[in-house]
Amino acid sequence: MPTNQQIMKTTTTGDITSGLLNPEQAQKFIQQTFEATALGGLIRKEVKRAKTGEIDKIGIDSRILRKKTENTDDGYRAKPKFDRIEYATTAVRLPWEITEESFRENIEGQSFEDIVTNLMTTQLGIDLEDLYINGDEATPESDADYDFLKINNGWLQQLETGSHIVDRAPINNGDLSLDVFYKALEDMPNKYNNGTLKWLVAPSLKQRWEQYLLNQSISNGGGLSESVMRAPAGIEFVPVPRMPAGEIILTNPKNLTVVNTYDVKIRKTTEGKSAIMQDKRFYVVHLDFDPIIEEKDAVVKVKGLFQQADNGGGTGD
Repeated sequence: MPTNQQIMKTTTTGDITSGLLNPEQAQKFIQQTFEATALGGLIRKEVKRAKTGEIDKIGIDSRILRKKTENTDDGYRAKPKFDRIEYATTAVRLPWEITEESFRENIEGQSFEDIVTNLMTTQLGIDLEDLYINGDEATPESDADYDFLKINNGWLQQLETGSHIVDRAPINNGDLSLDVFYKALEDMPNKYNNGTLKWLVAPSLKQRWEQYLLNQSISNGGGLSESVMRAPAGIEFVPVPRMPAGEIILTNPKNLTVVNTYDVKIRKTTEGKSAIMQDKRFYVVHLDFDPIIEEKDAVVKVKGLFQQADNGGGTGD
């Protein structure tokens, strides 16, 4: 499989000003963006050819066994359940530029291009995961991140309808306690509580949970349970840097899906008036995506934690 440097060199060699990656290269490039993120190896990824379409879901009912009577067919048949999830990808781009003087003065020389490209690819993955989680098309224009957050509705926004919501704001100003986790589990249908669930949290929330347990241990003069610290209610934390500090998602990460298409373009130009007059190289990556949720009924969203301290929470940088 081609490396990121090979992909970039293949599509930008000489005076080539644009490139559409073949399906194998496109899938590899998309995979590299996931490798830069906390959730990349846990969530479900779908690569499609069409920008809009449907993903099929197949389910099976429970308690479908029936008693057998010899030489008798009672006509009963268990049937799979078919459903579909619609997706509609949003096109995005990441442009950057490098002055020719940077290449002449940098000790890395021409390899400086590969270094910057790798950094941009890593940041592309981080920014995409941020949008998967926090994107909100209703972001007010007064928000400093309006141009970024308005691109698409992320999972947190999608979960406001059709999922299970636990609002802790009215309870002790959203203070953290063991009840937070067990109340979330109460709202999770038992059929999904099958050992695959994870707590998706900001690293700061996990640290505040550790602090809470330490304070409880000191106050009560008791021991500290490593298992409860690492996995409340027997469910492990997954620290996700871009999760808001005051919210938790309880689900099987495979329930969270990102759809991309093969229409990935990597473009570079060293020609044209701007490139010549400014003595620069111009680059841009084009791709599209849509974060969707396979089964909203299998997700519990906890919100309203740390109301006084965080005023609603925020993402970490």
